[in-house]
Amino acid sequence: MGIFDSLLPKDAQKLAAKIAELERKEGALGEREKLLKGRQEELARTRVEIEEVRKKEINKLEKIAKLTREEAQKLLLEATEKKLAEDLARKIKETEEEIKTHADEKAKAILVDAIQHGVTDWVAEYTVSTVHLPDEEMKGRIIGREGRNIRTFERATGVEIELDETNDVHLSSFDAIRREIAKRALEKLIRDRRIQPARIEEIVEKTRQEIDKILFEEGEKLCHVLEVYRLHPDLVKLLGRYKFRYSYGQNMIVHTLEETKIGVQLAWELGANVNIVRLGCLLHDIGKVVTEEEGTHVQLGVELAKKYRLPEEVIACISEHHEDVPFSLVESRIVWIADAASGSRPGARYEPHEEYVKRMEQIEKIVKGFKEVQEAFAYQAGRYVMVMVKPEEVPDDQLTVLLSRITQKLEEEASYAGQIKVSCIRETQATQVTKAK
Repeated sequence: MGIFDSLLPKDAQKLAAKIAELERKEGALGEREKLLKGRQEELARTRVEIEEVRKKEINKLEKIAKLTREEAQKLLLEATEKKLAEDLARKIKETEEEIKTHADEKAKAILVDAIQHGVTDWVAEYTVSTVHLPDEEMKGRIIGREGRNIRTFERATGVEIELDETNDVHLSSFDAIRREIAKRALEKLIRDRRIQPARIEEIVEKTRQEIDKILFEEGEKLCHVLEVYRLHPDLVKLLGRYKFRYSYGQNMIVHTLEETKIGVQLAWELGANVNIVRLGCLLHDIGKVVTEEEGTHVQLGVELAKKYRLPEEVIACISEHHEDVPFSLVESRIVWIADAASGSRPGARYEPHEEYVKRMEQIEKIVKGFKEVQEAFAYQAGRYVMVMVKPEEVPDDQLTVLLSRITQKLEEEASYAGQIKVSCIRETQATQVTKAK
């Protein structure tokens, strides 16, 4: 029995009508789907044709304008940049006018703050070093029988020893390297406790041979304090000479510490390259301790920096810190400002001290010009000179003649006030060691 057999005639007719309607709609949907697919294909073909037409038109425009697409974009960008530049220039001018009203006050505040951070607690050792003795007996050992130990020490080091009521020994000399050698040699002798002329000469000579190590130690200390690392060892050793070099009476280590702290603080405040400023401040005067070459300290410093392949910015700081050439970057300006702030502050420098050192060096150089002279030491700001002669070249009867020649040449060539007392010493020694038993 079919599905329509159980239905009433009227219901069967309705159901049949609905089925027929559904079949008709299904057919209509199929036709629409075919039509839609055809239109999509036509649309795709149209898009391809439009893209081809667009490319053809662009090519035509490029040929007409004789410009490529990139050139047209460049022209458009340039026009836009010009408009933006005009707006930017106007805003910059307005900002500059606003800044000018507060620039002086802000600059003073930054500089004062930087100088405040640059104040150091170092005290410059200008001419005297002090060694503390453990007891009174040691003072007697240093003096020796009839003063022979103290005379040997002064002769070997070129440094004056001053003793007072306390257990302190004061070593006096305008040559800071001699004074440092004497200080270290005396400390070794105190620890050794065997203080006699032969031992004194041996210790002083060993200490003099250790001067390179001493210079490296002092340079390393300076670098660590200023947080500068991985410098070439030869540069570090040259920096150690700062401890024994004065500029118008201002010790170079003190000046460098002070200047670098000021420069670094300024760099932080102004947003400059702190590392370049730090290195520039540390090395700007490095040429002052280069004694083997001819030239100004700026020229020598630049040559040294190039030799060790330091950054171009650091070389610029060295070459421009005295305004010998125009400033090329803000970091070199900061180094110049920090250098001036440290060197020109009240009490930083004493020109007479520099003159004393220059006069003493001149006197010693004149005396050492005689081939018979082995060593010469100037004391008391150049008013007293002790001369050690070569005993094999100067007999006793010729010592007075040589003394007269030295005095005459000092009168002719040396710059001094008052008088200079010259003492010539001729000494021979014989040493022999017994066989071991």
